[in-house]
Amino acid sequence: MLALLAVAAFAPLPFTVAQPGSTVNVLGADRGKQVISISGSGTRKTTGQLRMTTILATGPDATVRLKDVISGWFATDRAVMPHDSVYVGGTTKEIERHNAEEMRESQSSATSAALGYLHRSPRDVKVTLRLADVGGPSAGLLFSLGVIDKLDGDGRGGDLTGGRTIAGTGTIDAKGKVGAVGGVPLKTQAAKRDGATVFLVPKAECADATAELPKGLRLIPVTTLKGAVTALRALRSGGAVPHC
Repeated sequence: MLALLAVAAFAPLPFTVAQPGSTVNVLGADRGKQVISISGSGTRKTTGQLRMTTILATGPDATVRLKDVISGWFATDRAVMPHDSVYVGGTTKEIERHNAEEMRESQSSATSAALGYLHRSPRDVKVTLRLADVGGPSAGLLFSLGVIDKLDGDGRGGDLTGGRTIAGTGTIDAKGKVGAVGGVPLKTQAAKRDGATVFLVPKAECADATAELPKGLRLIPVTTLKGAVTALRALRSGGAVPHC
């Protein structure tokens, strides 16, 4: 029994340990370059922030042992996740390619969803999205909202953010449907740490988000891009806003 426990304590396990990662204001710059650049149409000067959120996970080749798993289970600022739920692919290069491709697809879908919502033609408006060292599709919703805010604001002459720091997460398809992502409790912590007071969360993940919600952070559940814009308009005007 002691021998088995010793082996278990030192053997690598198929888990990844994650913690709150960085956030980036998609209305601003990242490493000296604008996250959202638009040509072919005039853009607005925006106030407030739309911060996409990330998690920081142990690398695909990192060794995670029993002590790491146990400490992660009991820590509120860390999460233990199955390796395959975070990384898809065999080698590190395959995983990097997969994440980069998901990000490219997410950016394309986000642009299509935003321009479709605004009834703008991609032939006339060119959108370029840049974000360094971030992979995966979970920034899609915030990209779309950023494009809309730069081009149209709240549609009534004001900012979509209402001057607030708003964070969130969620995939998006070209038709504007918002999808679930992983690591939401960690992302809410990152959002609160970086000054957000509102967090947009895929409705399907409300339970995860409320489980360890930081004090002072308001959750708004969303299922579509249109619903997200409507909720932010209502928040700005003092109207009824969905909640988890």
